[in-house]
Amino acid sequence: MEGHWLHTNGRTLIAIGIIIIATIVIAVVFRKIGDRLIKRLSQREDFDPTNFRFLQHIITAVLVIVGIAMVIFMIPSMKHVAKTLLTGAGILAVVVGFASQAALSNIISGVFIVIFKPYRINDIVTIRDTMSGVIEDISLRHTVIRNYENRRIVIPNSVISNEVIVNANYEDDKVCKWIEWGISYTADIDHARRVVQEIVEAHPNFLDHRTPEEIANGEPKVRVKVLRLGQYSIDMRAWAWAETSAKGFNLNADCLEEIKKRFDREGIEIPYPYQNLIIKDLNSKQEK
Repeated sequence: MEGHWLHTNGRTLIAIGIIIIATIVIAVVFRKIGDRLIKRLSQREDFDPTNFRFLQHIITAVLVIVGIAMVIFMIPSMKHVAKTLLTGAGILAVVVGFASQAALSNIISGVFIVIFKPYRINDIVTIRDTMSGVIEDISLRHTVIRNYENRRIVIPNSVISNEVIVNANYEDDKVCKWIEWGISYTADIDHARRVVQEIVEAHPNFLDHRTPEEIANGEPKVRVKVLRLGQYSIDMRAWAWAETSAKGFNLNADCLEEIKKRFDREGIEIPYPYQNLIIKDLNSKQEK
């Protein structure tokens, strides 16, 4: 009798071990195949990995849940407990209630994010004016943002779905950068405008965003306007367009550097506040 029990339980333990190993192997293999497929398809410019990545998370979760369920129902004591929980309507309602407040709320929010797409993987977003970065992943529970210091910001889907999000890539990837500077009151405004227009138009990341009507009307490629007459300077701004936020950042940084160099060469002063300090020699007055 004891030998029969050991033999039966031994086979059960072996079967459980095989199921656990098979579940892990299948989940890992499926995930690696999915990662390779998404990486290969991402080389296409029109490919959006958001749906594929989220579907990958769902299938992986289903595989793990099925494996756990098979293990539970192979253990006689656990099988009895599982049946009791499933047949107890009151306990089931409590379990579903707690789950819906935590896990299910994140899953449902994740599904809504994937369907309505307020952001997608690889989009550049800003949240609460303090968290900025690139959407790296959207899982069943959370969204992962890689910031510009290469750190990961993990936000539950139910939380981020209630936030105001600034998406630099929503519908249109093009971005308009404001390049601002100041010149002295003795400088020539038109000269400064022409210099900046030449600098921006010559940059490889610059995008001519004019409409056919604006081109026909002779509108300049780069609009340059006087913003204000400040206390120390005439403040000016150029509107420079680029295809993406990354290109726009480089455009802005490079143009500011070149503006400083060109202004120095062409004698256009960039003013800064300064004070004159007068030191009086009181001792000499007392001697007289």
